[in-house]
Amino acid sequence: MEPICAISTPYGTGGIAVVRVSGEGSIAIVDTLFRGRVPLAGVKANTVHFGRIERDKEVLDEVLCTVFRAPHSFTGEETVEIACHGSLFIQQELLRWLIDAGCRAAEPGEFTRRAFLNGKIDLSQAEAVADLIAAQSKAEKDLALSQLRGAVSNALNELRERLLHFTSLVELELDFADHEELEFADRSELKRLAEEIESKLADLMASFRTGNAIRNGISVAIIGAPNVGKSTLLNALLGEQRAIVSDIQGTTRDTIEDTLVIDGILFRLIDTAGLRETGDKLENMGIERSRKAAEQAQIVVRVEVPATNEVQRDDLPCSGTVIEVVNKADLIEGLSDHLPATKDERIYISAKKGDIEPLRRELVRAARETMHTGAVTLSNARHYEAVCRAHEAITRVQQGMHDCLSGELLAMDLKDCIDALGEVTGQITNQEVLANIFSKFCIGK
Repeated sequence: MEPICAISTPYGTGGIAVVRVSGEGSIAIVDTLFRGRVPLAGVKANTVHFGRIERDKEVLDEVLCTVFRAPHSFTGEETVEIACHGSLFIQQELLRWLIDAGCRAAEPGEFTRRAFLNGKIDLSQAEAVADLIAAQSKAEKDLALSQLRGAVSNALNELRERLLHFTSLVELELDFADHEELEFADRSELKRLAEEIESKLADLMASFRTGNAIRNGISVAIIGAPNVGKSTLLNALLGEQRAIVSDIQGTTRDTIEDTLVIDGILFRLIDTAGLRETGDKLENMGIERSRKAAEQAQIVVRVEVPATNEVQRDDLPCSGTVIEVVNKADLIEGLSDHLPATKDERIYISAKKGDIEPLRRELVRAARETMHTGAVTLSNARHYEAVCRAHEAITRVQQGMHDCLSGELLAMDLKDCIDALGEVTGQITNQEVLANIFSKFCIGK
């Protein structure tokens, strides 16, 4: 493929920037600009060389060039990575000189796309590259790294290979349709395989809720009556004045969202309007949103204050884990010197004083229970949709065997399942899908 170039480090001024060049003739192109002890064309693969970038006796910068030879590089092509100083002028000028020397500016995601096209990684691993770059928490990083290492690919490829074997036997029977007594595909074995694959696909589908939460944050709704300190608690958790705090009831009239990482877990915190009976139309709209937030959240922090119980517990539609919190507990006689504390299955805190550590620990514990999964977790909506279609197809196979359908009809449903699984890893795909996936990448990745 033609040589391409791009800046691979984030935009801006820094100590070092990396410009990547990949494609046939990349080393020769860089050699027209690089002045080191020896030309890069003669050096060993996977080695780093110091020198200058120079053209027409003008020195641009002193650099380090790392040389990779095909097929042992990220893209599978010969590649040079030039580490220069992070001046924006140097980065842009170096790109211009490389383009003048015969390179083309890379498109978004083109390096990773070439790695996919050259068989260095499959499509799910290519998507994991973008997820790893965008990871905001340890849990998200671990999930993306697991996918990059082939956890999803290996699981689906194993299922796909077994289905391919059986489909070939079913189709072989069709070639000998005149001999009805011949049966190459054992129906009882196919039934067991279909049951096993249906179960594994169902587990993968169920894992998407966890994967999506890890990727986008565990949703935590903070609910309670007005003036129990919900906004103060949000501010204390975030360590900044994110929400307006006031003694006036109904100050918070809409949900306020922000994110927080605790022990490597990303939380999406939602401060809600105080729950009470009111004739204010705008406030009622906020209260309705509070109820929806409580219903949809994976964790609900229900806040009360001492000697009150204004929130009618049975009236709140909570589907997630509920953490009962008593705020302003420093006002309780005999307890103020022992905060923060946990007793009678409730957590006693003082958000105003910042005494909230037990709540932070409980959020982590609840999140880990929510994120408990098997060995493979789906986090990509495209993968989830494909696995759902594969599950529908294998369910049709099971029903078809129950109804004693012909091998020809079974083979069609088996192929639908195989194709859906192949879409995840890129064994079955089209240019429109590829263009959509890689267009979301950064240039230089």
